[in-house]
Amino acid sequence: MKKKRKKKFPYIPVLTVALAAIGCSALLGHTVSGAQSSESAQVSGSGRASVTASSSTGGTIEKNVYIGPVNVGGMTMEEAKEAVDAYIQEVEEGTTTLEGTIGSQKVSNSDLGITIDAADALKQAADVGKCGNLVSRYKQVSDCANSREVFEPDVQVDMDKASTVFKMYQDQLVQAPVDYGLKRDNGTFTVTGGTPGTEVDASGTAQTIQDYYASASGDASGDVTVATKDAQPQGSKEELSKVTDVLGTYSTNYSSSTAGRKANIARATELLNGTVVYPGDMVSVYAITGPLTAENGYELAGAYENGTTVQDYGGGICQVSSTLYNAVLYSELEVDERNNHSMIVSYVEPSRDAAIAGGVLDFKFSNNTDAPIYIEGTADGSTVTYTIYGQDTREAGRTIDFQSVITGTEDAPDTTTYITDDNLALGTIQLSQQPHQGTTAELWKYVYENGIQVSKQQINSSVYKPAGTVYSVGTKSDDADAVATVKAAVKTQDADTINQAVQQVLYGN
Repeated sequence: MKKKRKKKFPYIPVLTVALAAIGCSALLGHTVSGAQSSESAQVSGSGRASVTASSSTGGTIEKNVYIGPVNVGGMTMEEAKEAVDAYIQEVEEGTTTLEGTIGSQKVSNSDLGITIDAADALKQAADVGKCGNLVSRYKQVSDCANSREVFEPDVQVDMDKASTVFKMYQDQLVQAPVDYGLKRDNGTFTVTGGTPGTEVDASGTAQTIQDYYASASGDASGDVTVATKDAQPQGSKEELSKVTDVLGTYSTNYSSSTAGRKANIARATELLNGTVVYPGDMVSVYAITGPLTAENGYELAGAYENGTTVQDYGGGICQVSSTLYNAVLYSELEVDERNNHSMIVSYVEPSRDAAIAGGVLDFKFSNNTDAPIYIEGTADGSTVTYTIYGQDTREAGRTIDFQSVITGTEDAPDTTTYITDDNLALGTIQLSQQPHQGTTAELWKYVYENGIQVSKQQINSSVYKPAGTVYSVGTKSDDADAVATVKAAVKTQDADTINQAVQQVLYGN
């Protein structure tokens, strides 16, 4: 008779199952609390690692763990936070190079509105190998020993800001479509353009930027290939065929202007002439004519700045915007932004002006008609004229007029101010500004039907500051000591002191 053998139980699998049921907070009857309470299972051999149960607030982060491109392995939570915060600051203060199909453009990350939040990623990194059951924790640590464990921070791009940047540099990045346009020669319009192209896909490019700075391959300042999509040209021959009527026109005289001012009026008019504006689109005069620099074809001429007249590139462009403003008023287009000058100008009546100051003041208007409009500008050295063409749907017999009404005045102060001018030859004293009377004014619109007034509407109001006489004192010279002498004299604002300094540097008296 055979001896009956005892049955053996598979205790190892049972132990494994039991351990698998134990979570992050307890192991084999031991409670984990902070960095001091832990239970370890050591596994030796190549590619093996130790498993430690501890809270995510204590100890160090497992090796080979990354927050985006930042290696936080072996760091405490405080150290990891400092490292990640440093990366975030570098990114938010850094630049991104947008790589397009025909060119590239480096832009500020602040202009793109890039922000990064790594709080959740840091928590996840700290929990690696410290939460879950023993088996899952061992697997987490083992995986880290063999490859990177990357936790991506939350990267956001401000779509409003980014879209503005993409649109600004689109022509430098991709082969944009050529919109249908118009050319006017000898009183006849010819349709131009109409070529398909591509445009920057704003949402796709923003997502690419977010993915780049969140990934392990990211850098504080990176290169990102823009996403693109097919784009069709705006307009059509049928639409542009509607442009036949004069909606409004206006002229001002600049025959007494300096050569530099005349050149600036001609340059700005050259840039504006031929602009086609489709229904609903808005025109920014500064966006078309700027920047006001020598590189963009402008010369030095008188311009208002802080209540005085100074020499600046583009001086005289405000006569262009003011002339166009009046043509826009007679065309009855929608005015989106208009600002009066700080002081009265001579080429239009009060409240008929529209000031331009780079990046600060602009003249903007929109095409509120159902057809495209065409802007024609001419400048012949004495008269600048703007005429706006479109489809006139106003009723026959309806006419409009505008009247400037002065509502108050203030005498010009009996003062004389001296300013230095680095573009004027050393020792030259030149009258830069006549006294200006302070003025308040309004512009009113009158509508007539068959000669009978049917409405009256206030269009704007303006406040012009009074100002005294201003002289410019030239400080253009390679003689640093002479320049310093004249500038010191100008600071005194005393005419005798200034004249003595000029005599000294010019004649040694």
